[in-house]
Amino acid sequence: MARNVTVGLIQTSTPFDPSWDVKKIQQAGLEKHIPLIEEAGKKGVQILGLQEIFNGPYFCPSQDPKWYDAAEAVPGPTTELMQAYARKYQMAMVVPVYEREAAGVYYNTAAVLDADGTYLGKYRKNHIPHTNGFWEKFFFKPGNLGYPTFQTRYAKIGVYICYDRHFPEGARLLGLNGAEIVFNPSATVAGLSQYLWKLEQPAHAVANGYFVAASNRVGTEAPWNIGKFYGTSYLVDPRGNFVATGSEDKDELVVGVADLELIEETRRTWQFYRDRRPETYGDMVEQLP
Repeated sequence: MARNVTVGLIQTSTPFDPSWDVKKIQQAGLEKHIPLIEEAGKKGVQILGLQEIFNGPYFCPSQDPKWYDAAEAVPGPTTELMQAYARKYQMAMVVPVYEREAAGVYYNTAAVLDADGTYLGKYRKNHIPHTNGFWEKFFFKPGNLGYPTFQTRYAKIGVYICYDRHFPEGARLLGLNGAEIVFNPSATVAGLSQYLWKLEQPAHAVANGYFVAASNRVGTEAPWNIGKFYGTSYLVDPRGNFVATGSEDKDELVVGVADLELIEETRRTWQFYRDRRPETYGDMVEQLP
């Protein structure tokens, strides 16, 4: 018997004028998302994933401390607002924001809300890049909450954020922790990563026998212009098949149906969890670099 869950992903460009202050930019980003969140609710989406730091631009091409003003508590005002939409539509949500834990301590975080609006917890991005155009260590401390999973009304889900997707270790731990769907909210631009975008995460889905729901913003963002965010948000199943895929350049809601019974069926065929040899992997965590 099918156990279907309707999954939604929002991909959108960010309204942004460099003359605006940080709070005005965030308000504009939030207002851009509300109609798409409403659309998801009206279309019966049961679990909705938003893009990385959804209520603002991807400011990491800069090293400007003014963006610290964009950070907020989690739970906090933005998660509380999203809780109202979760309750309204009985829709679980993954809500990525810039988190302020304490003075000068900031994380790239995703809050997870259940379908009744309950705040279930958060994931903090563990792998933080620091390279030309992606100066994330200037803004984010590496996550310290491990790889948690969250039991929503519809499925047990995990979160992996953007650059995390290049690391199979956390993807496996999410599976070991019971994730049925892993959400990966991202902000990634055209280039080499566009090839990897459709390679790595389907591989994680196959290797771990779960669904992956990956979202990416669209458009370009002045004044940095580091490249075009290429969208192509998608839902992929445990066999590596694409269930739903978005365009490269449109603001849109991408909707797909995940039949969670396929997880059991796939794992009975590919017995990767049975055949793991964790007792042989000790060197992986001992070796440096």
